[in-house]
Amino acid sequence: MKQDIHPDYHTITVAMTDGTTFETRSTWGSEGDTLTLEIDPKSHPAWTGGTRTVLEGGQVARFNKRFGNFSLKK
Repeated sequence: MKQDIHPDYHTITVAMTDGTTFETRSTWGSEGDTLTLEIDPKSHPAWTGGTRTVLEGGQVARFNKRFGNFSLKK
C-alpha cells in the first residue's frame, strides 16, 4: 500500500437531531470533533414513513386537462 495517500481515520462523535450521540470512526473532521446532523433517520420522512403532499396541478392533472376528452373512436 502506498504511504501518505490515505486520509486520517479517527474517532468522532455524531449528534442526532433528538440530542442522542454516538461515537464512530470516520475521515470527517479531526479526532474528537462532533458532527451535528440536521436530518437523520429518526426525523426524515423517507425513513419515518411520512407522506409527501401531492400538488393538485401536477403532471398527471395537466395531462388529463389537455387530453382528458380526447378519444380514438371512429
